[in-house]
Amino acid sequence: MALSDLLYPDNPKRRQELIDLHQELLNCMSINFRATNELAGVLNEHLGCTIDHIQMRPSSTVKENCDIIIQAMSQIQHQVQKIDSDMKEKLEPVLYQKLYDIKEPELEKIAIAHKVFSIVLGEATSTAGMVAVKLLSSNLITLTVSNLVSLLAQIGASVLGGITITILGLGIEMILHAILGAVERTQLLAAVRSYEKHLAEFKAASEKYQRAIREVTSLVRQQVQ
Repeated sequence: MALSDLLYPDNPKRRQELIDLHQELLNCMSINFRATNELAGVLNEHLGCTIDHIQMRPSSTVKENCDIIIQAMSQIQHQVQKIDSDMKEKLEPVLYQKLYDIKEPELEKIAIAHKVFSIVLGEATSTAGMVAVKLLSSNLITLTVSNLVSLLAQIGASVLGGITITILGLGIEMILHAILGAVERTQLLAAVRSYEKHLAEFKAASEKYQRAIREVTSLVRQQVQ
């Protein structure tokens, strides 16, 4: 047992708490990677997009992995903005406004959007208009993705950012190495508090993001069935 553990017996508990929180963060990030790939797959298949597939890198830091998701989300944002531009360019102003009018029947919106994608793509799948309307009329891009990108950037810039994804690797040791006594205890407590704050916000934003993606992908599955 280290001298610091004898002087401050709660330190081993704090270490384990930090490791557990780190694992929880990584689990949440992993789910977001999968959800982002699922949405990208739908956009690529039905709306003619070319969004890259992403993968977590265990040997990289939390910040580097946050940057990977942010880049993919930025691609998604760009593609949805392009979809909106295509709609605005090819539709009469009255029809374009109907896409955003909550009082308009969704089936009519889907028919309008599908007509545009049939022109843009030459040939569009039967779900193209449905996916486009769901993306444009929901808060997936305007609120959900933007909020999650902001939180990922905060996590990357925080004390968590330099920690390696591999939980039993050198990442945790970067916080614990060569820190003794009260100094170690202070840094451990600060790290735990930082994790708790960021993780609570990140999990809440991630759940909204994943729920929004499920709404889109479930429509695609229903159409296929």
